[in-house]
Amino acid sequence: MRDVTVRALAWALRLLLPARGRHRTSGPAAPPAPAPTPVSPWARPWTGPSADTARAIFTAYEVHALTPEQRERFYATAWAEIGWDYPYTAEYVHQVRTGVAA
Repeated sequence: MRDVTVRALAWALRLLLPARGRHRTSGPAAPPAPAPTPVSPWARPWTGPSADTARAIFTAYEVHALTPEQRERFYATAWAEIGWDYPYTAEYVHQVRTGVAA
């Protein structure tokens, strides 16, 4: 019963007291702004190196005799030669200590 009473009161107030402010329904309505469409990363072609190029770098014959540290450096150098960063270096590659001449 309370729900019916509240709805009737709200309807009567809407008729008697027009809305004011930015959110009123009367007056010229501005067209709604179009929603931006999300851009899919699959919409543009692949810009990285091909699978054959990556396979050639990671399966190179010279790599088999190298230590893990040298192997990571070889990979980083090979990727740099074709113009790409190799961000997958192992932890110990960046922590090589070198002596400073005093």
